Amino acid sequence: MDLSRAPPSDGRVLSVLDMHTGGEPLRIVTGGFPHIPGDDVLSKRRYVRDKLDGLRRLLLFEPRGHYDMYGALLVASEQPDAHLGVLFMHNQGYSTMCGHAVLALGRFALDYGLIAEPKSPETQVNIHCPCGLVRAYVQYEKGKSGRVRFHSVPAFVFAADVTVDVPGHGKMVVDIAYGGAFYAFVSAACFGLDVCSSRTRDLVDAAVAVTNAVKTQVKLHHPASEDLAFLYGTILIDGKDAFSEEPTANVCVFADAQVDRSPCGSGVTARIALQYHKGLILLNQTRTFQSGPTGSLFTGKAVEETKCGDFKAVIVEVSGQAHYTGTANFYVEDDDNLKDGFLLR
Repeated sequence: MDLSRAPPSDGRVLSVLDMHTGGEPLRIVTGGFPHIPGDDVLSKRRYVRDKLDGLRRLLLFEPRGHYDMYGALLVASEQPDAHLGVLFMHNQGYSTMCGHAVLALGRFALDYGLIAEPKSPETQVNIHCPCGLVRAYVQYEKGKSGRVRFHSVPAFVFAADVTVDVPGHGKMVVDIAYGGAFYAFVSAACFGLDVCSSRTRDLVDAAVAVTNAVKTQVKLHHPASEDLAFLYGTILIDGKDAFSEEPTANVCVFADAQVDRSPCGSGVTARIALQYHKGLILLNQTRTFQSGPTGSLFTGKAVEETKCGDFKAVIVEVSGQAHYTGTANFYVEDDDNLKDGFLLR
């Protein structure tokens, strides 16, 4: 049996490399995707969304993926100091920022030669995301990469203590913060839930109810681009926002009820901005964030005050560890009625 042979197919072939960060998957497209025109990363995001969205479904949906699969498509960046550009893909479309993906891509960039001369003990990798340039710092020693940290785009609180009417639950107070994407934050206890022990289905239903309420009742805007002005999801927290050496847990539900297995890198960024805004942490105070679903850990801290338009903002550092899980060639045969992908809910 010779498994090195390709299947007898003359259809499209797409190549990927899979990783995970804190349990959250990342499928990096390494071959077979067509050229993406556009003058900048945001225009490339619009082009892929409008013209090539079938390839997102093909790569992330069943039978090649699953409901909670996440993808990264590498693109050229117009910024001269960027080492790579990236578009993020999920079950509903295309995000503007993804922290777990940045942590994985930092390691990937070193291991697969995107950085010509890695430096010990740490190599900087500039990753141009749709939200802006994110700087990753990858541990590197004797040809081996390791843990990664990144410095975010300016993160800020859009609105604190906003009252929204959540159907089936009444009026609730939520916070809305930006960490490369906008999130609503609310304590799981408001629903009688615990982010570490409650059923995932119950947590998802609660988070989706908040997301839908905020989307209909709060108008978001971003100083840099209206392409960034949308609510990505809701993060249910354990209420332990005041500074502590102990981890604080959360669960992020984003896109179309997609559950982040990690603590959520852009969510941690936004949550640090929220904690700093409320005076609960100081600059350079490191907090540990735990994923409710998996128990995996990220650390985060506000490292610098800055501005984003009229918003007071901070640069946040998030740190985590990514691992490789495999590679694959996906074949698309014309006579396969399910070739375009599907989801069961």
